[in-house]
Amino acid sequence: MSEPNPQVDGYFRKSQQWRDEMEELRAIVLASKLTETLKWGCPCYTLGDANVVLLHEFKGYCAILFFKGALLKDPQGVLVQQTKTTQSQRQLRFTSVREIKDLKSTIKAYIREAIDNEKAGLKVELKQTAEFEMPAEFQSQLDKSAKLKAAFERLTPGRQRAYLLHFAGAKQAKTRAARVEKCKPQILAGKGLND
Repeated sequence: MSEPNPQVDGYFRKSQQWRDEMEELRAIVLASKLTETLKWGCPCYTLGDANVVLLHEFKGYCAILFFKGALLKDPQGVLVQQTKTTQSQRQLRFTSVREIKDLKSTIKAYIREAIDNEKAGLKVELKQTAEFEMPAEFQSQLDKSAKLKAAFERLTPGRQRAYLLHFAGAKQAKTRAARVEKCKPQILAGKGLND
């Protein structure tokens, strides 16, 4: 069993709605001998430098997130893809300690499998940028401006994907067009969406 990290203790003390559930998940993960740390403001459990699982809370549930969850076999069919654009991560979601206890053996098995996958160096095959939806509003701007097209093509694949997901995330054409207009100077400057 791994030792609890005193820096992470504060997170659990502050937890309000899901404190008992998060403590239960913490005990299960610590039994796996992963190293406990705090990343992105949440308890994160690592193997060497690799992030394996993260515990986090939402309004309607708390969850254990597997960073390379797409590699897990999931015979129980309990893993959740957080959003349709999430490629690698998967969650197990809970709303009670009873649910966690009922799935305890499954949680442990999934953690062991995630550790084995990490030790084996397995990687999730990510979609290429060309496989993401190209919103018509952005394609129109690329067709009009060779300078914008060249600047976009010079961006790293991750930055390209971030822009495409941001543009495509708007439901209305007017909003997509406004997002494209707003981001054009950043793209021309060679910057990513969040730079």
